[in-house]
Amino acid sequence: MIKNFLIIIFLFLGVNSYAYSDKSDCSNFKKLSVNYVKCKADLMKNKTISASKKFVEDTKDYQKKEWSDEKKKIDGIKKKVLGE
Repeated sequence: MIKNFLIIIFLFLGVNSYAYSDKSDCSNFKKLSVNYVKCKADLMKNKTISASKKFVEDTKDYQKKEWSDEKKKIDGIKKKVLGE
């Protein structure tokens, strides 16, 4: 009974392991099929999302770097004015 259970689990994981891969391979579909178009659309969507996240992070880092000196100056003036 345990052997049958283990064999079933092994086969299930072995067959479905391709579904958990990070990169999709669209070459196994015909070029005019619906599945091919869905696969390509998913790839484009993922690339667009990752590119936009990278752009936002780069912008935030640039702003932090450029405005850090000015923020220190403003904080210094606040301390002088408030007498802290």
